Amino acid sequence: MNNTDEQMRLERERRRKKRQKRRLRARIRRMEVLLLATLFIVLACFLIREHKSAQEQTIEAGRTAASHEDDAKTMPGEKEENEAGASDEQEPDQNPDLADTADLNESLQDEQKAEEAERTEEELRTEETAAEPGDRKLADDDSGEIVLTFAGDVCFHDAYSNMQAYVQRGSDIANCISEKLLTQMRDSDVCMVNNEFTYTTRGEPTAGKTYAFRSKPENVGILKDMGVDIVSLANNHSYDYGEVSLLDTLDTLERAGIPYVGAGRDKKEASGAVTFCKNGIRVTYLSATQIERLDDPDTKGATENSPGTFRCWGKALEDLTDAVRRAKEKEGVVIVYIHWGTENVAQPDWAQLEQAKALAQAGADLIMGDHSHCLQPFANVDGVPVIYSLGNYWFNSKTLDTGLVKVVLSREGLKSYQFIPAVQHNCKTTIADGAEKERILEYMRSISPGISIDADGFVDF
Repeated sequence: MNNTDEQMRLERERRRKKRQKRRLRARIRRMEVLLLATLFIVLACFLIREHKSAQEQTIEAGRTAASHEDDAKTMPGEKEENEAGASDEQEPDQNPDLADTADLNESLQDEQKAEEAERTEEELRTEETAAEPGDRKLADDDSGEIVLTFAGDVCFHDAYSNMQAYVQRGSDIANCISEKLLTQMRDSDVCMVNNEFTYTTRGEPTAGKTYAFRSKPENVGILKDMGVDIVSLANNHSYDYGEVSLLDTLDTLERAGIPYVGAGRDKKEASGAVTFCKNGIRVTYLSATQIERLDDPDTKGATENSPGTFRCWGKALEDLTDAVRRAKEKEGVVIVYIHWGTENVAQPDWAQLEQAKALAQAGADLIMGDHSHCLQPFANVDGVPVIYSLGNYWFNSKTLDTGLVKVVLSREGLKSYQFIPAVQHNCKTTIADGAEKERILEYMRSISPGISIDADGFVDF
């Protein structure tokens, strides 16, 4: 066993002991509450009995005094009748008192049981959700699951043909992405895409850059129409019109209520995670980019006091693996959405292979790749499901294969992983059916050795 494996084992053991301690503390708290409740009931019963006893003694003393007084006034026969009558009346007087005490005890016990059941239910519910401060809590339901969808690169660049087609088709995304795909995106609990452009009307295009993308800030509403819940900004176009364009993008997304990962106003924000929680399942998203592969890229990396992307090229990979480990210290699934690879090349390059292994060893549970503008293979890397590139999703006018990945998680872990084939053609992305669907699935099988993909696109790693 190498040092990394040993560290991972020790980390898993540490987390297991941490969970055991938390459960033990919860049990101790429940026992303390139960003990205090029991003591309270015993004390209440004792006080009630003492109060009743004092009342009975007072009543008896009064009756005795009255009896002595009557003895002087009545004949012997009458005295016997009165004593008999008193004896007959005394029994009914005592029974209600005892019944009241029993009823009170029973009521207190029932109330205690109800409160204990409520506390236990609340504690179990808290353990199930395992929500942390800052988590985005989604509404629980009876499914016991959380459904996630992932698509690749989208571009709303105003001068691109797909955006021109969008306007010509009535500014309705349903005329640019098929209804079946939109239904999958909208019905999922969390849908994620790569936002590969800026939202701004300011700034100047980066000098010497072949492609510089920007979209009017109001176009952020297209993400909402698509059903997108979170975006990655870790790409080589988040800085296309300079620092101001990235800052405008952050502000635009925040106003729209769409969380982002992979970029920020400083390194802390850029490397930060976003976590969703539903049905007791926590899912944490991180995103980073190794493009451009330069020491001083046009798309600036964030620093301690300047905005930029979360970079993971070269030594900066340690920043990403550290972020994964921090996220993994908290219970839940950690997903890394990463911008990497070589454009228009179907096979992952050496840097993707090395980084995938490093991320898996750091604790990532799912790895989703983008940037190559084409589909790349599925792989099992040290037990972690990987798709090296999701390809373009709705980007330009080119005809190319693409798809949507749908992941269903339960509290026990990964329940299903499905690839839904699609085609981008004539500025529209449409779900693939029939022979077209089988063609794309067969292609993915051919480039993904050791991975099984059935006729419905379900992937077995």
